[in-house]
Amino acid sequence: MFSLSELAPLNQHQGRCKLLKPWWEVFMDYLVVLMLMVSVLACTEQLSRDRVVCIPMDPVTSANTSNHGPSTSGPALTPSSKPPTHVPRNVSPKLPPVGRGRRTHLAHQQYVYISQVCYHEALPLCSRFFPYMAMLQSLVLVASGSFWLHFPHTSARIEHFLAILAKCCESPWTSQALSHAARQDSIQEKEVVEEERRAPQPPLSSASSSHPVTLARRTSRDSGTDSPLLERSGGASFGCPPSPCPSTLSCNSALSSTSTSRGSKLPFPPSSHVMDDSPRQVMSLDKSDGEQARALFERVRKFRSHSESSDVIYKVYLAQTVLKLLMVTLILSYSIPLLSSLSFTHTCHPEETALVGYDTFQCIHVLSSLLRKLLMAYLSLLGLYAMLNFYTLSWILHSSLRQYSFHSLKELCSLRDVPDLRKDLAFLLHMLDQYDPLLAQRLSVFLSPVSESRLLGESLERRWGEEKLRAMTRVDAEGFSRLQLVALPRLPPALFTLSQLQVLQLELIADARFTEQVSKMTSLRELHLYHCTAAVDPGALRVLQEHLEVLHLTFTQASEIPNWVLSLRSLHQLHLSGRLSSDGGLGRGWALGSLRQLRHLRVLVIRGMLQRIPGELCEVAGSLARLEIYNEGARLLVLTGLKRMVGLTELLLQDCRLERLPSALLALANLRTLDLQHNNLRTLEELLSLAHLRRLSCLRLAYNRILALPASVGVLRGLELLDLSNNQLHSLPPALFTLRGLRRLLVAGNLLEELPAEVKALQLLTELDLSGNRLDSLPPQLFSSCLELHILNVARNSLSSLPRGISALSRLSKLDLRSNSLEALPAELGCCTGLHRGGLLVEDWLFLSLPTQVRDLLSRSCAPCGAPSEGHSRPDSDSFPYFCPTQWSFSSALESQI
Repeated sequence: MFSLSELAPLNQHQGRCKLLKPWWEVFMDYLVVLMLMVSVLACTEQLSRDRVVCIPMDPVTSANTSNHGPSTSGPALTPSSKPPTHVPRNVSPKLPPVGRGRRTHLAHQQYVYISQVCYHEALPLCSRFFPYMAMLQSLVLVASGSFWLHFPHTSARIEHFLAILAKCCESPWTSQALSHAARQDSIQEKEVVEEERRAPQPPLSSASSSHPVTLARRTSRDSGTDSPLLERSGGASFGCPPSPCPSTLSCNSALSSTSTSRGSKLPFPPSSHVMDDSPRQVMSLDKSDGEQARALFERVRKFRSHSESSDVIYKVYLAQTVLKLLMVTLILSYSIPLLSSLSFTHTCHPEETALVGYDTFQCIHVLSSLLRKLLMAYLSLLGLYAMLNFYTLSWILHSSLRQYSFHSLKELCSLRDVPDLRKDLAFLLHMLDQYDPLLAQRLSVFLSPVSESRLLGESLERRWGEEKLRAMTRVDAEGFSRLQLVALPRLPPALFTLSQLQVLQLELIADARFTEQVSKMTSLRELHLYHCTAAVDPGALRVLQEHLEVLHLTFTQASEIPNWVLSLRSLHQLHLSGRLSSDGGLGRGWALGSLRQLRHLRVLVIRGMLQRIPGELCEVAGSLARLEIYNEGARLLVLTGLKRMVGLTELLLQDCRLERLPSALLALANLRTLDLQHNNLRTLEELLSLAHLRRLSCLRLAYNRILALPASVGVLRGLELLDLSNNQLHSLPPALFTLRGLRRLLVAGNLLEELPAEVKALQLLTELDLSGNRLDSLPPQLFSSCLELHILNVARNSLSSLPRGISALSRLSKLDLRSNSLEALPAELGCCTGLHRGGLLVEDWLFLSLPTQVRDLLSRSCAPCGAPSEGHSRPDSDSFPYFCPTQWSFSSALESQI
């Protein structure tokens, strides 16, 4: 279906094109019409009255003219040399004849014949073809006058521009934005006047004192607040509806210009109310008008990028002007000499003496006088047309038509951000200013980022109210209230009213700005910025400096990190994820800047591609307790910066392509956790150098290439967790089992064929992960001595039987026996009371091999591999969590997509 506004009449384009025709184009159109009328008049007269009248010349005169050349001083007719055959007798030769004239003895048909012959032989071409030439030239000028409006490469762009201009003038947002700009401008003027009244100033001259009044009148007229287009947005109504198309915009513009004095009498609201830039002070748009205005902003943006890519309209208009000037010059060059050839009398020599008896005739042209006057009028119009073309060409060459700046509009406080335009769009606006500058003012509303920002603010306030934001707030597993906003154009104003919000996640928000209203969010402690370069006002920065404790930043380049991040003095945790290094050199591997003000920073997490440990970290070395670096597979070459960070208790270096333990670890005497997973470690000969790390309790070396565990591991007496998963270990040294304090031993994904009996020494062991190895049996000492064992994972091995001594593990809560060679399960599993809560993971058919009573005890909430229950709890092991088959398939699909 089509709306009535889209059903444009056939002549609508012609009416719209008048908006782009300056006064000289209109004047030249009228001149061409007048030249066409002159040529039509000349053609009409020539077709109706054009003829030549000829009479023979006197013989004597003819003889004289034959000796001395032709003469056109008087009528000369040349009869035949034969004397007259009859002379009257009764007439005296001394008496004068009765008739004064001379008989020529020619018949009427002979006169007509001679007139036609002399018309083509004696009459100049100008007298015969001037009317037709003038008409043809006028038609050519008519065709070339509006060529730039109808040229295929320009007409589509011009029509698109005029359609956008019509929508801009019809949009209610135009009236609202212009009225807001006028109010802001009047407020600024009032503030200037008040400051001048308060501050003593020297007396001003009359010219300078009249400047505020003149400026007020000009801005009131330029802003268009008195325009009838403001009627839809609550402005003053003058009884003139908005124009449906640009062809009728001139009356609206004229009305807005003439109603300045009437609009200046309207009272302005108090400055305290107007300065509050809230939608309550201005009549807000409904949903449909707001969406149309946003779509119009996008349409103007796309048309601007398209039209500023070339200047074809300017080139075509310049070529048209030069072509018209050349044509007019050429016409004048051969038309002016034709004035001398338009004469009244002509001498004709038809060479038809044998037919008419005369060889010379004198002819008169009936229309010569009229044609001379019409040619003079035509040349006068043509000369004026040439002068206008000269003026047009000088205007084009002396004006920068490919650049357009809104000088007059930038005097308005709310429209000073309108960008300068280039190429075709600039040229179209220059042409539009010749018609009415107010039209460009209405278009500037949709070129202003401030106007678009206000529109987005009103739209966000309408769509993202406080009730909707509270409904989106969730409580996470840690008990914190969390809100996540994704892909919004800006922050909704209602966000700052959530006083109970603790965690705020902002993702892909192009124009996020924290204002002073953030002071209402008294519970905000954690902020996530995912590809969101947020801006912070000075008032909001003071609030964030006092309350914000955790900050997560995800970016593409280090230049996207806001500068205000380095001034959050209350920040405890800082998480950075993005490209922090450059390709060339080690010295340019860090771009965050000084961390001097982060005096309370305890945790720093970096996910990037560093080539060295940044020296700037020494500025927070006194307070930093945990450092995590995920280097995304890039080689971390320089680690000397760790020596200054003596206060570290936790250090994580993953994906750094380390081939041996860093020597800088010797300086970290307070280190408790060392995580070197996902590296290229092959040997652990440097473990002996870690003997002085008395507080080291957690060592993670998973996902490396370690071939053997040296005996020097026994010097790490304080270890409670040792993770050697996914390496290439064939055996475990006896020195490992001298670590009496070891509570968690993770050796999954290796090449172990047996578990030494010395494992009985680890009596405090609570978790043992042996999955993914080559074990065919378990030592009985494991079940008789390690009575504190809670988690035992022996999945994906070659076990053929399970010792009956497993009944001694009364605290065992998780037992994974999947993917083994077991034929039956011992009935003693029923003595492991911790497994009654669903901690046994085994195949269905193997579970059925248990006695009925044992199955009843274990099947209360037990979920075998084939059918896990909904209430099945997840194992406590962080290395091998439990997933049901559906979860495993989902994880695999997700990883494949990543």
